[in-house]
Amino acid sequence: MDQFEGKTAVITGAASGIGKALAERFAQEKMQVVLADIEEDALEKTVESLRQYQHRVIGVKTDVLVEESIKELYAKAIEEYGNVHILCNNAGIGANSGNKPIWEIDKEDWEWVMGVNYQGVLTGIQTFLPHMVEHGEEGHVLTTVSMAGLLPGAGTYGVSKHSVMALTEALRRDLISRQTKINSSVLCPGFVDTNIDKSERNRPSYLGDARETTNEIGAEIMSAMLRQGKKPDEIAEIVLEAIKKNIFYILSHPAWDDSLRSHFDNILSRKEIVPNSEEEMAKFFSPREDGEKY
Repeated sequence: MDQFEGKTAVITGAASGIGKALAERFAQEKMQVVLADIEEDALEKTVESLRQYQHRVIGVKTDVLVEESIKELYAKAIEEYGNVHILCNNAGIGANSGNKPIWEIDKEDWEWVMGVNYQGVLTGIQTFLPHMVEHGEEGHVLTTVSMAGLLPGAGTYGVSKHSVMALTEALRRDLISRQTKINSSVLCPGFVDTNIDKSERNRPSYLGDARETTNEIGAEIMSAMLRQGKKPDEIAEIVLEAIKKNIFYILSHPAWDDSLRSHFDNILSRKEIVPNSEEEMAKFFSPREDGEKY
């Protein structure tokens, strides 16, 4: 897909971070953009900031945990702009489960993380794809995954991202085998300067409060790494070029290539998974000579 003007993009998690940057970049391409987010105030501010530049945008408060909310997003997008051409399943959360092993993590924590990061994407696909295939025009589905969807570890977050990676790979196969005009991509960034480390602010009250399980030191390290990461607008530019070139695996952080290569070499050599050593983790705090960020 390389023609964007006059087409429509729907983006979840669009009030901040990567989602906001994608909305801005698509709007610059003269697309009509539907921004969806659970944070209503931030959503309204983002929409107003884009309208100042005469961009055609609307905001729809959306909770991807709720199927009916995603259906309402679909209905409002169609009502406002007609055919949808780009769907960005971008909404996602981090997870604060402390140092608990996965067998001790509470059911409510699994419900929240898998509900947003996996089920929210699946529902988005089930809701929008029939329409996108039926209207017969070129389109694209982008799913924001993470390096955590390609590498081992990361607790509930990693499990959810591996799940959504498998889902999107299956989607890609099905779109091709049915000879649709819809392409797809998985965005697998490393550290990006977003607020995903503050995901607890949007945790539903009915799932209780997980803050007592938080590993404060680990949370501080994660926040520091995110702040040192790439900027969302850098990621949005990479995504736009990948959509134009129909690239499926969007690996925005080449600094992780060695880790990926090592992991898949271990798989092929039948080796066990070994947790990263302190020395290996320390490299993430050291600037690279090539200027790339983790």
